[in-house]
Amino acid sequence: MSMNNMMGSPPGRSRGRDEKKKKRWKWKLGPATILGFELLESIAFSGVALNLVVYLATVLHGTLAFNAAHVDTWNGTTFIVPVIGAFLADSYWGKYRTILASLLFYLAGLVLLTVSAAVPSLRPAPCTGVPCSPATGTQFSVFFLALYLTSIGTGGVKSALLPFGAEQYERDDHDTDQEGAPAPEKTKQSFFSWFFGAINLGIFVAGTLVSWVEQNVSWALGFGIATLCLLIASAAFLAATPCYRVRLPTGDTPIKAILRVLVAAFRNRTRTLPPDADGDGLYEVDDDKNKNGGDDEKLAHTEGLRWLDKAAVRVDGGGVWEVCTVSEVERVKVLARIVPIWVTCVLYAASLGQMTTTFIQQGMAMDTRVFGGRFRVPVASLVSVEVVFMLLWVLLHDVVVMPVARRWWRSGGLTQLQRMGVGRVLVVVAMATAALVERRRLRGEKRSMSILWQVPQFVVLAGSDVFSGIAQLEFFYGEAPGSMRSICSAFSFLALSLGFYVNSLVVTIVAAVTKRSDGSGGWLAPDLDTAHLDYYFWLWALISLANLALYLLLAARYKSKKPSPPHSPSHP
Repeated sequence: MSMNNMMGSPPGRSRGRDEKKKKRWKWKLGPATILGFELLESIAFSGVALNLVVYLATVLHGTLAFNAAHVDTWNGTTFIVPVIGAFLADSYWGKYRTILASLLFYLAGLVLLTVSAAVPSLRPAPCTGVPCSPATGTQFSVFFLALYLTSIGTGGVKSALLPFGAEQYERDDHDTDQEGAPAPEKTKQSFFSWFFGAINLGIFVAGTLVSWVEQNVSWALGFGIATLCLLIASAAFLAATPCYRVRLPTGDTPIKAILRVLVAAFRNRTRTLPPDADGDGLYEVDDDKNKNGGDDEKLAHTEGLRWLDKAAVRVDGGGVWEVCTVSEVERVKVLARIVPIWVTCVLYAASLGQMTTTFIQQGMAMDTRVFGGRFRVPVASLVSVEVVFMLLWVLLHDVVVMPVARRWWRSGGLTQLQRMGVGRVLVVVAMATAALVERRRLRGEKRSMSILWQVPQFVVLAGSDVFSGIAQLEFFYGEAPGSMRSICSAFSFLALSLGFYVNSLVVTIVAAVTKRSDGSGGWLAPDLDTAHLDYYFWLWALISLANLALYLLLAARYKSKKPSPPHSPSHP
């Protein structure tokens, strides 16, 4: 008799426990690796982005207008590329392959950027006089090639990494190894919070340590650190491949699926809808997959957008461009309902943009000495400190707010739409706080007013970003049809990109409208002691308040997607 049998523990049972333990570690290691990847990727990207305008000015000797134009163009490109990457991920490559392909561009860009900063012939000679000779055409070409390779790489990663990470918590009939997987919903919600925290911790590290190295030691070393971070992240991501749940796109591409519904609705525009409000008279298939091979969940019929329901009117012998299932129609309805909410995200992102523009300018007109004058606070450092406030808000959000809401409000805590609403309320408070601080500065101490007076507006804005930022990531992922999750998740990055442009437009209009007839003065005059930045902050408080009102109206009318309960289908 074996020792295991004598001890009352059969070998099979012992092996079973070992297998369960391995599976539990597998399901934990995959998401943990993705979070670590995001932290290192955020350091790498921010190590380039945060100091880009400084490098253009001090190393490549670009003019003020040249630098501003190219930084804005690069930022816009960087946050639009995720939409393209998301389309490829959802339609052809899948999320995992999209990440791998993007890493090739990303690493190539960072390596070339490091080489361009290290090799003397690829940058102008150092210059202390004014004016300095700008970089040559070849030098600029090498630098911008590296920069846009980096942009393509980070855009592709941003498009797929978040939905790929959230996908690790999902279970379906295709998975043959689900035992030991974490409970999906609550754990997935925590994943979104930690993902958001990893992004901001990476920004903080890059904005303090990496930026200091670049400006005080060596630009090549700073870019090299960013490259090393991404290299380590890529190696870890590849090593953890056996721990991932990897899915490939099936069925129609998202664009084709949307067009099919629109074309079928147009073709059937003269047909009469069945009187049943629950959609029982419309066409649906008898399993959880759409009739064109996709793996989206089956959705129940919802009221509203009735003209789209005509795409599911039963037609004898109708082809795929003449009749669609209720689920296929509902997926298009989901997108149509998401778009208005997304519009409010653009205006919200524009409000957040004050943190890196007018908040910094306000701080430059204040006394930066603290601790009795023994230490000066770099004005831009408050943006990095704001990241610390955000991490504290993330802990408050996860450890206090959500558990209390689950206990006293509802089992799931605050809904995604409610948390987005809280964030939009807080951004109004932040803009009003900034206006009141500026009003006090102008009426009294002016440049002798301590920069510490800015701390409250940064704290409130950090809370706003946490509540809205995390909820938006969850919302666009959770509401999206399964075959369009990368595309819908990329909506957050597109909103951020367009928010930059909206912010620039408002600045341009305000500067033009408020100037005196001789072209001087105005709310945004160069000398903030004669300007009215407080009026500008009040304007953004009003814009944010109007955006909040629009959001509340849309959120109250929003209908979430509903999984379809099992029932007997109707066939054409």
